[in-house]
Amino acid sequence: MNIYHELKARGFIYQETDAAAIEKNLTSEQIRFYVGFDPTGDSLHVGHLLPIMGMRLLQRAGHFPIVLVGGATAQIGDPSGKTSARPIMTKEKVKANADALRNQLSRFISVSDGNAMFVDNNEWFESIRYIDFLREIGSRFNLNQMLAKDSVKSRLETGLTFLEFNYQVLQAYDFYILNRDHNCRMEFGGQDQWGNITAGTELVRKMSPESEVFGMTFPLLLDASGQKFGKTSGGNNVWLDVNQTPVFEYYQFWRNCADSETQKLLNFFTTLPVEETQRLSSATEAPAINRAKEILAYEATKLAHGADAAREAYLTAGAKFGFADPNNQIATVSDITKLDPKTAVLDSIPKYEASEEELKAIDLLFASGLCKSKGDARRLIQGGGAYINDIRIPDVDYIIEKSTFDSSSVLLLKAGKKNMRQIVLK
Repeated sequence: MNIYHELKARGFIYQETDAAAIEKNLTSEQIRFYVGFDPTGDSLHVGHLLPIMGMRLLQRAGHFPIVLVGGATAQIGDPSGKTSARPIMTKEKVKANADALRNQLSRFISVSDGNAMFVDNNEWFESIRYIDFLREIGSRFNLNQMLAKDSVKSRLETGLTFLEFNYQVLQAYDFYILNRDHNCRMEFGGQDQWGNITAGTELVRKMSPESEVFGMTFPLLLDASGQKFGKTSGGNNVWLDVNQTPVFEYYQFWRNCADSETQKLLNFFTTLPVEETQRLSSATEAPAINRAKEILAYEATKLAHGADAAREAYLTAGAKFGFADPNNQIATVSDITKLDPKTAVLDSIPKYEASEEELKAIDLLFASGLCKSKGDARRLIQGGGAYINDIRIPDVDYIIEKSTFDSSSVLLLKAGKKNMRQIVLK
């Protein structure tokens, strides 16, 4: 599958300036492309990840990402997708945010081997002369066309400042500079950036008629409830900064996604082959669909926070809530299969030492404190709510075999999904 077809298959492409030319260029030569991020805060959140993942796919296919951190444009504020103007930040705050975002983006896009670069548009805007800019660049823009852009048109009724109205001119100029100085030929961005992106392709063609440039957008990503993707059930953003969203919460955000969203999220936020994402998410029953979501959460956390943090989050979550596929029976290329659930972080789970005479399931459920009485234990088993190592206890007369314990003489006894005891054989 060539990279253009892979982007299509994964759902990344929403709008294109010239589909045939984009496919031809992406499949026949190395292309330099850029994506811009305005440092309006000191951390990116999950909603920013879609263009980042698109960049990673293109970089892996041999193309050259230019990551633009908008130290200048953040001082203006993009009106796209907004119902009101952003608060104006101090230049010092913008610079601090830009430094923080560059550090975060470096986790996803590596420049160490010279196959990517970071730029800040403040480099070319801070010394620009206003009259010269109006004469050279402003004269290339048609007011009627600017007013017709969705990012402008949608704000005219609620009010749009002249400051914000200039934003598309500045973003278009970014593309021109990157094309002129770095041979950048494509701009990618979110669906709401289409007007700004096409303003850039038009400006480059007017300023440099010999240049062939393109634009493409990724779709607006919504969750199962129709809200913007990347927020918790309480409406808070899920941040990449661990001080704002701890790693375990970040992992659980992905693990708790809706079953119906699993394939889409695997395609967008992991690099697993498309054929595998389809197979993993085709399951509708537990434990298979839960394993697919475990893999999603592990892979997404590994990309954002590293393999060690992802491993700890996966094992901790499994220890608390159970593992979907503890014996790795579901095939995957994810290195989640290298993690042994038996090494899970179990310190928070109470222990009960049992003798060989106490291995009748009903007795052990009561003696370990998981059930208030043997009658409760009987009803729990009859209702299908008692488990040993995530395997349901089949009947009330069940006796646990010594072979069920691991090499450390430990097993996990569960009443429901969340009440657990480590049973240690004396």
